[in-house]
Amino acid sequence: MAEFEREGTLVTVVLDGQPQSAVDLEDPTRLDFEYVQHLALVIDALAPGGPLRVTHVGGAGLTLARWVHHSRDGSPQIVLEPDAGLTDAVRRELPLPRGHRIRVRPVDGLTGIAAVRHASADLVVLDAYADGRVPAELGTVEWFAELRRVLAPGGLVLANVADEPGMHYAARVAAGAREALGHVAFVGLHEVLKGKRFGNLVLVGATSPLDLFTLRRATASAALPTGVMGWEEVDRRRPGARPFSATAGDTASSPPPPARGSWRRR
Repeated sequence: MAEFEREGTLVTVVLDGQPQSAVDLEDPTRLDFEYVQHLALVIDALAPGGPLRVTHVGGAGLTLARWVHHSRDGSPQIVLEPDAGLTDAVRRELPLPRGHRIRVRPVDGLTGIAAVRHASADLVVLDAYADGRVPAELGTVEWFAELRRVLAPGGLVLANVADEPGMHYAARVAAGAREALGHVAFVGLHEVLKGKRFGNLVLVGATSPLDLFTLRRATASAALPTGVMGWEEVDRRRPGARPFSATAGDTASSPPPPARGSWRRR
């Protein structure tokens, strides 16, 4: 069951003992979690201006969907969130803004994406966790191939990937995304990219070459000490990283998170 912790206008959604979303009811541009700031940074840097067709895998407090509604007015958004009870609680405790085009479907990622039309999304955002971990089926090469199917030309896949120092899990996820999509990079805090602590990385995937120069320029002016790691550096860190594969029966969830209180916030 979701819990809602309030501090002024900021409301944190807690699931499975871990903070999952933070929503400022008066300021949708306030993004309290570091990785959500990184998601927004990538969208601002690489996505074309104007409304975007967005499919979110994972909903929780709908923080990023609210930000997209505010920053890209008129954006039609689909949110795949299997926990209907959570969605009801969020709608009750954290009402969505007027005029939004956010539609929540009570289905899991695999089922929901299978029903999404071909080339219908300019942006696919993966931010789905169960018991604090990314489900194993959402890290495979087959999964990213399905995301490629729903991407429109020039679209982006963004995924919140949590890992321990060493990047064993994240590198394998990136290898699968690269095989399916063609081009990948990570955005994250310097200390996470350097393997100094457990943390969240934003995987950026596309079928066209990524503009890493623009992305690095954006991270250089970020409020947090943020960097970019292209595939070549990932490959140097974890040479020979193999994609996870559901077909081969080789899958894994992301590593378990540290105890609550270890998460860093701005």
